[in-house]
Amino acid sequence: MKVAVMGCGSWGTAFANVVADAGVAEVEMWGRRAGVVDAIRQRAENPDYFPGIELNPKLTATTEAAKALHGADFVVIAVPSQSLRENLAAWREHIPADAVIVSLMKGIELGTSRRMSEVIAEVLELPAAQIAVVTGPNLAREIAQREPATAVVACPHEPTTVRLQKVCNAAYFRPYTTTDLIGAELGGAVKNVIALAVGVAIGMGFGDNAKASLITRGLAETVRLAVSLGADEHTLAGLAGMGDLVATCTSSLSRNRTFGEKLGSGMSVEEAVAATRQTAEGVKSSESILALGRANGVDMPITEAVVGMMHHDLSPEEALLAFMSRSTKPERYGV
Repeated sequence: MKVAVMGCGSWGTAFANVVADAGVAEVEMWGRRAGVVDAIRQRAENPDYFPGIELNPKLTATTEAAKALHGADFVVIAVPSQSLRENLAAWREHIPADAVIVSLMKGIELGTSRRMSEVIAEVLELPAAQIAVVTGPNLAREIAQREPATAVVACPHEPTTVRLQKVCNAAYFRPYTTTDLIGAELGGAVKNVIALAVGVAIGMGFGDNAKASLITRGLAETVRLAVSLGADEHTLAGLAGMGDLVATCTSSLSRNRTFGEKLGSGMSVEEAVAATRQTAEGVKSSESILALGRANGVDMPITEAVVGMMHHDLSPEEALLAFMSRSTKPERYGV
């Protein structure tokens, strides 16, 4: 069995290492930068993202997409979400017709508000049984260091989830399965936006009450959106929802929380972008998530505040005032 991992960033590298450690498939990675690819192949290390962390020596890597994709049973995609459509178009002729496409991306496409699985289905013209997602509380550095972690493998076709589960079941990485692809994807995408808000609160000097409030109410608007699109609300109470949300909002390893902290401490969006090396998916996806919510009549006040800060020059102080000044209401789950 062969697994092609398209992308040598932090999460792509960590997941490729999990699959190699699981030992049931050979793994070949694809990356654009020859230096990173050579280091993975020759020294079992990704010096750009995980310097000093030893990867599985059986991992191989290439700068040739066609080579990585040749004969792949699973094609795992780990590129920035807004570049997915362009990359798929370039890779399409090399992807085996019967391969399962696995998304590690946690974003919503700008302009269309499509989930990543929907973009894959559209561009590659694949049935639901050949599209899956891996999500959950998956901070890449901890997984690369082989610290204990769990994840959710999601696909509407249960036999596909079981196959993929076996491929990434390593001693330190425990994958669970679900057929609720919509809930799994939205949990992963919206939590990035909530983490930005939490980061802003931390940067402004607020404490644990503010963080807990944003996490809890952030989960509520995630549930509202997901259920409106056909997800099971219980999915959002598990690893793909609350689990991922807590990890991303509380960890200093979180790109989105770190980006938000920079804004809250006084940086402009442009300054925060310049100071942040890796992609903070929530910055761009916040607009498409808000558009998705509005199209489905879903109230998403935290997402709206984040969009205001990221794209409409709303200051953190103004965003806080807008959120706290909302009319009072009863608290009910998902309301």
